[in-house]
Amino acid sequence: MAMPEITPEEQADLDKALYEALNPLATAIRSRESGLPPERMWASEPVEVTLSVLAAWKVVDAEVKRLTAHAAATAGSYGASYEQLGAVWGITRQGARKKWPEAVSRPEAPKAEPRALELFGGTARLTPLPDGGWRWTGTGADGTPGTAGDGARYATTEEAAAHAGAFLKDHALDTTDRPRP
Repeated sequence: MAMPEITPEEQADLDKALYEALNPLATAIRSRESGLPPERMWASEPVEVTLSVLAAWKVVDAEVKRLTAHAAATAGSYGASYEQLGAVWGITRQGARKKWPEAVSRPEAPKAEPRALELFGGTARLTPLPDGGWRWTGTGADGTPGTAGDGARYATTEEAAAHAGAFLKDHALDTTDRPRP
Protein backbone atom coordinates (compact mmCIF):
# COMPACT_ATOMS: atom_id res chain seq x y z
CA MET A 1 0.00 0.00 0.00
CA ALA A 2 1.45 3.35 -1.05
CA MET A 3 1.49 6.34 1.24
CA PRO A 4 -1.83 8.13 0.88
CA GLU A 5 -1.87 11.59 -0.61
CA ILE A 6 -4.57 14.06 0.21
CA THR A 7 -6.01 16.76 -2.01
CA PRO A 8 -5.53 20.47 -1.20
CA GLU A 9 -9.20 20.62 -0.19
CA GLU A 10 -8.76 17.67 2.19
CA GLN A 11 -5.64 19.35 3.62
CA ALA A 12 -7.58 22.57 4.23
CA ASP A 13 -10.41 20.65 5.92
CA LEU A 14 -7.93 18.73 8.06
CA ASP A 15 -6.13 21.92 9.11
CA LYS A 16 -9.44 23.56 10.04
CA ALA A 17 -10.57 20.52 12.07
CA LEU A 18 -7.24 20.29 13.89
CA TYR A 19 -7.23 23.99 14.77
CA GLU A 20 -10.83 23.73 15.99
CA ALA A 21 -9.87 20.77 18.17
CA LEU A 22 -6.68 22.46 19.36
CA ASN A 23 -8.13 25.84 20.35
CA PRO A 24 -10.04 24.68 23.47
CA LEU A 25 -6.98 22.75 24.65
CA ALA A 26 -4.62 25.69 24.04
CA THR A 27 -7.07 28.00 25.81
CA ALA A 28 -7.29 25.68 28.83
CA ILE A 29 -3.50 25.31 29.04
CA ARG A 30 -2.97 29.11 28.75
CA SER A 31 -5.66 29.80 31.32
CA ARG A 32 -4.07 27.40 33.84
CA GLU A 33 -0.56 28.77 33.27
CA SER A 34 -1.50 32.45 33.38
CA GLY A 35 -4.38 32.41 35.83
CA LEU A 36 -6.36 34.46 33.30
CA PRO A 37 -9.91 33.47 32.38
CA PRO A 38 -10.15 31.64 29.02
CA GLU A 39 -11.77 34.62 27.28
CA ARG A 40 -8.63 36.72 28.05
CA MET A 41 -6.14 34.12 26.80
CA TRP A 42 -5.22 36.15 23.74
CA ALA A 43 -4.64 39.30 25.82
CA SER A 44 -1.28 37.99 27.04
CA GLU A 45 2.17 38.50 25.56
CA PRO A 46 2.34 36.97 22.05
CA VAL A 47 5.26 34.74 23.02
CA GLU A 48 3.31 33.34 25.98
CA VAL A 49 0.22 32.74 23.85
CA THR A 50 2.20 30.97 21.11
CA LEU A 51 4.02 28.84 23.68
CA SER A 52 0.62 27.76 25.02
CA VAL A 53 -0.39 26.79 21.50
CA LEU A 54 2.87 24.86 21.12
CA ALA A 55 2.22 23.07 24.43
CA ALA A 56 -1.23 22.10 23.16
CA TRP A 57 0.28 20.71 19.95
CA LYS A 58 2.65 18.63 22.06
CA VAL A 59 -0.35 17.10 23.84
CA VAL A 60 -2.02 16.44 20.48
CA ASP A 61 1.21 14.94 19.11
CA ALA A 62 1.43 12.52 22.06
CA GLU A 63 -2.21 11.54 21.57
CA VAL A 64 -1.70 11.00 17.84
CA LYS A 65 1.29 8.75 18.61
CA ARG A 66 -0.81 6.76 21.09
CA LEU A 67 -3.66 6.40 18.60
CA THR A 68 -1.19 5.51 15.83
CA ALA A 69 0.32 2.75 17.96
CA HIS A 70 -3.19 1.49 18.67
CA ALA A 71 -4.01 1.48 14.94
CA ALA A 72 -0.75 -0.38 14.18
CA ALA A 73 -1.51 -2.96 16.87
CA THR A 74 -5.04 -3.39 15.53
CA ALA A 75 -3.70 -3.91 12.00
CA GLY A 76 -1.15 -6.39 13.40
CA SER A 77 -3.89 -8.27 15.23
CA TYR A 78 -5.66 -8.75 11.90
CA GLY A 79 -2.51 -10.14 10.31
CA ALA A 80 -0.65 -7.10 8.96
CA SER A 81 3.11 -7.59 8.81
CA TYR A 82 5.81 -5.11 9.81
CA GLU A 83 6.57 -4.78 6.10
CA GLN A 84 2.98 -3.65 5.46
CA LEU A 85 2.94 -1.29 8.46
CA GLY A 86 6.22 0.23 7.31
CA ALA A 87 4.97 0.67 3.75
CA VAL A 88 1.90 2.56 4.95
CA TRP A 89 3.99 4.75 7.25
CA GLY A 90 6.73 5.33 4.66
CA ILE A 91 9.45 3.52 6.64
CA THR A 92 11.24 0.20 6.41
CA ARG A 93 10.05 -3.06 7.94
CA GLN A 94 12.79 -2.66 10.56
CA GLY A 95 11.69 0.91 11.26
CA ALA A 96 8.11 -0.25 11.81
CA ARG A 97 9.29 -3.00 14.16
CA LYS A 98 11.25 -0.40 16.15
CA LYS A 99 8.40 2.12 16.16
CA TRP A 100 5.69 -0.39 17.17
CA PRO A 101 7.54 -3.34 18.74
CA GLU A 102 4.39 -5.03 20.05
CA ALA A 103 2.18 -4.41 17.00
CA VAL A 104 2.76 -7.72 15.26
CA SER A 105 2.63 -10.91 17.26
CA ARG A 106 5.24 -13.42 16.29
CA PRO A 107 3.96 -16.92 15.88
CA GLU A 108 5.42 -19.34 18.36
CA ALA A 109 8.23 -21.31 16.83
CA PRO A 110 7.11 -24.79 15.93
CA LYS A 111 8.29 -27.44 18.36
CA ALA A 112 11.23 -29.30 16.91
CA GLU A 113 10.45 -32.91 16.11
CA PRO A 114 12.90 -35.82 15.92
CA ARG A 115 14.10 -36.60 12.41
CA ALA A 116 15.34 -39.72 10.71
CA LEU A 117 18.41 -39.87 8.51
CA GLU A 118 19.19 -42.75 6.17
CA LEU A 119 22.62 -42.73 4.51
CA PHE A 120 25.14 -45.32 3.33
CA GLY A 121 22.81 -48.16 4.35
CA GLY A 122 22.60 -47.00 7.98
CA THR A 123 20.11 -44.93 9.94
CA ALA A 124 20.36 -42.17 12.50
CA ARG A 125 17.80 -40.38 14.62
CA LEU A 126 18.27 -36.64 15.22
CA THR A 127 16.67 -35.62 18.51
CA PRO A 128 15.95 -32.07 19.70
CA LEU A 129 17.10 -31.14 23.21
CA PRO A 130 14.97 -29.07 25.59
CA ASP A 131 17.40 -26.12 25.34
CA GLY A 132 17.12 -26.02 21.55
CA GLY A 133 20.21 -28.04 20.67
CA TRP A 134 20.35 -31.43 18.91
CA ARG A 135 21.86 -34.90 19.48
CA TRP A 136 21.98 -38.00 17.34
CA THR A 137 22.06 -41.78 17.72
CA GLY A 138 22.45 -44.23 14.90
CA THR A 139 23.37 -47.63 13.57
CA GLY A 140 25.75 -48.00 10.69
CA ALA A 141 25.13 -50.42 7.82
CA ASP A 142 27.73 -52.69 9.45
CA GLY A 143 25.61 -52.91 12.62
CA THR A 144 27.81 -50.60 14.71
CA PRO A 145 25.79 -48.42 17.08
CA GLY A 146 26.83 -44.82 17.48
CA THR A 147 25.83 -41.67 19.28
CA ALA A 148 26.97 -38.09 19.67
CA GLY A 149 30.00 -38.05 21.97
CA ASP A 150 29.75 -37.56 25.72
CA GLY A 151 27.87 -34.33 26.36
CA ALA A 152 28.03 -33.41 22.68
CA ARG A 153 25.23 -31.20 21.51
CA TYR A 154 24.81 -29.45 18.21
CA ALA A 155 23.33 -26.01 17.64
CA THR A 156 21.30 -26.98 14.58
CA THR A 157 19.69 -30.05 13.11
CA GLU A 158 21.99 -29.65 10.11
CA GLU A 159 25.08 -29.81 12.31
CA ALA A 160 23.81 -32.95 14.07
CA ALA A 161 22.97 -34.47 10.67
CA ALA A 162 26.49 -33.76 9.40
CA HIS A 163 28.07 -35.57 12.37
CA ALA A 164 25.61 -38.46 12.11
CA GLY A 165 26.26 -38.63 8.36
CA ALA A 166 30.00 -38.85 8.93
CA PHE A 167 29.43 -41.74 11.36
CA LEU A 168 27.15 -43.52 8.87
CA LYS A 169 29.73 -43.07 6.10
CA ASP A 170 32.45 -44.55 8.29
CA HIS A 171 30.24 -47.57 8.98
CA ALA A 172 28.95 -48.19 5.46
CA LEU A 173 29.30 -51.51 3.64
CA ASP A 174 31.22 -51.79 0.44
CA THR A 175 29.57 -53.24 -2.66
CA THR A 176 30.30 -56.80 -1.48
CA ASP A 177 28.34 -56.22 1.73
CA ARG A 178 31.47 -56.24 3.86
CA PRO A 179 32.48 -53.51 6.25
CA ARG A 180 34.58 -50.86 4.57
CA PRO A 181 38.27 -50.75 5.52
